[in-house]
Amino acid sequence: MKPIHALTCFFALALTPAVSLAETAMTAQEFDNYTRGKTLFYGQNGAAYGAEIYMDNRRVRWSFLDGECKEGEWYESADQICFVYEDNPDPQCWTFHRDGSGLIARFENTPGATELYEADDLGAEMVCLAPNTGV
Repeated sequence: MKPIHALTCFFALALTPAVSLAETAMTAQEFDNYTRGKTLFYGQNGAAYGAEIYMDNRRVRWSFLDGECKEGEWYESADQICFVYEDNPDPQCWTFHRDGSGLIARFENTPGATELYEADDLGAEMVCLAPNTGV
């Protein structure tokens, strides 16, 4: 769940944008078109949450910005974008919406539990360290 490239973010958004219930979730094609080839940083309540690199063939690399990264892939299921990572075979499903400043991601496995927003600057880097670095 964590990217390998080291990237610097810019400035965190202070508030989580609200998503209208009338908005429809992005389709797999819309999500792929928006994310493929990008590294997106996500925030929650004005703080860094994590970052993900979106690669070809629906492959991803996720990090909680702690130096550890997880490889995974995503697929569409019941109007949700679901992720499966190398360390967890259980799908983690989200709905994604676009607003004026980027993506809003809502975790659907536990509705109301997590809502993230795409952030330009979280003051964090996405770095993936090799396993057992320093050991």
